[in-house]
Amino acid sequence: MATIDFEFRDQILKNDIGNTLAYCYQCATCSGACPVAQVTEGRYNPRRLILDSLLGLKEKIFGAENSFTIWGCTICDTCDEVCPQKVELTEIFTILKNESVRRGEAPEYYTTQASTILENGKAIPMQSAVERRREQLNLPEILAPDVEEVQKLLKATKLDEKLPKKEE
Repeated sequence: MATIDFEFRDQILKNDIGNTLAYCYQCATCSGACPVAQVTEGRYNPRRLILDSLLGLKEKIFGAENSFTIWGCTICDTCDEVCPQKVELTEIFTILKNESVRRGEAPEYYTTQASTILENGKAIPMQSAVERRREQLNLPEILAPDVEEVQKLLKATKLDEKLPKKEE
């Protein structure tokens, strides 16, 4: 049986932008509208995630076995749009994802993508084949990002400290 972690519950409620979580009355409108919930046959359920957060059931949210519980959300904001109580669900999910990263439990695809952005200033580094095709099609050249500026911004958020260290 899951135990209530009051400290975790208080942390979620304290960080809830606009203090909307307390207004959730579990109507399941979010789950009914969620495109991920619709295709995962109940494996991802925003209503359950909100309830577990509200109740402080930390062990049902975190851990390798629960990774999809948090990371299944694509932040499409559909749940926010349909919520009759205007609960900021995606803000809660962001808080939970940040905690997952802090705990070192973020999926590898997430940390790899974040490392790529930190190193190159964008998610997908430019490739010579793409540049040649654009030139052949008379498309304008894609300007390279200011990598130093992107790195400065991301380092200000301490992203570099949160990502797993690369093995040499």
